[in-house]
Amino acid sequence: MIPLREKRIVVTGGDGFLGRHLVRRLEAAGCRRIFVPIYPAWDLTRIEFVERLYTEQRPEVLIHLAAVVGGIGANRANPGRFFYDNAIMGIQLIETARRHAVEKTVVLGTICAYPKFTPVPFREDELWNGYPEETNAPYGIAKKALLVQCQSYRSQYGMNAIYLLPVNLYGPGDNFDLESSHVIPALIRKCVEAIEEGRDEIVLWGDGSPTREFLYVEDAAEGIVLATERYEGSGPVNLGSGMEISIRDLAIKIAAMTGFGGRIRWDTTQPNGQPRRCLDVSRAEREFGFRAATSFDAGLAKTIEWYRSTRLAKTAR
Repeated sequence: MIPLREKRIVVTGGDGFLGRHLVRRLEAAGCRRIFVPIYPAWDLTRIEFVERLYTEQRPEVLIHLAAVVGGIGANRANPGRFFYDNAIMGIQLIETARRHAVEKTVVLGTICAYPKFTPVPFREDELWNGYPEETNAPYGIAKKALLVQCQSYRSQYGMNAIYLLPVNLYGPGDNFDLESSHVIPALIRKCVEAIEEGRDEIVLWGDGSPTREFLYVEDAAEGIVLATERYEGSGPVNLGSGMEISIRDLAIKIAAMTGFGGRIRWDTTQPNGQPRRCLDVSRAEREFGFRAATSFDAGLAKTIEWYRSTRLAKTAR
C-alpha cells in the first residue's frame, strides 16, 4: 500500500471535470503536494514540456487523466487529433516517468477501448477480442496502446504502472457544451433550455436503443485514490457502477427530473454508437475494495441542480 499523504503527486488533467474532483479528494485525504499542469502553459503533447514537468516537479506519483475527449460528434469530426494527442501524451508521460523512476504511475483508459460487440457485462479479459465501435475507435485505440506500454514496461523495467478503465462519468462540473459533451449533460441542457424557451420538442441522435452505464464523478475519484493506494497488478481494472440503462429510458428519466413534458424526437440519420455498455466491476472490488456509492437518481439530481444553479449565476452576472 502506498500512503499518499506525503507524496509529491502530479495529476495531468487535474483542471478538468474528473481531475477537479480527484484533486479535492486527494486534498481531503491530507495530500498537500499536488501539482496540476494546465494547458497551454503545459502542452503535454510536446516532449520538452513533459521533460520540464518531471525535472521541476519531481513527482513520486503520476496520475494521468489528461485527454482530448468528446461525444460521438466530436469523435467523428476529429479522429486524427483524438488519436495523435491522446497517444503521444500518454506515451511520453509514461516513458519519462520510467526514466525519472517515478514510484507509481496511474493511467486512465476509456470504455471506448472495448470491442464494439463485447459480451455484457464487459470483462477486462475481453478487451482485445475485437475492434472498437468505429466512431470512437481512434480515441479508444490510442488509449488502449497505453495499457500495452504499462504492461511491457512493468515486464522489462519493473515499472509500477497500473491502468484503469472508467465507464461514462457524470456529475457537477461536467461539460455541457452541445458540440462536445457526452449524453447526460447534453440531455440535461436540451431539456432545461426547451423549458426556458417554451419549446415542446427536443431532438436526440440515433434511435434510443443503445445502453450505457454511468459512474458518478465523485465515486470515480474515490476509485482512483483507492487504486493508487492499494492496487499493484498488471491487469486493467474497470471502474463503474454495474448498472445499465438504455438511452431512450435515460432521456425519459432526465425529462421527468427536469420537468420537461414535451416530445422526444429521435433522429435516426445519426449514429447510435456502441450498442451496449455495462461493466463487470468485480475486479475493482476484489483488488482494492471499490464499489460505487452514489445511486443513479441521486447523482442525476445533483447534476441537474448544479447545472441549473450555474445557469442562474451566469444570468445574474
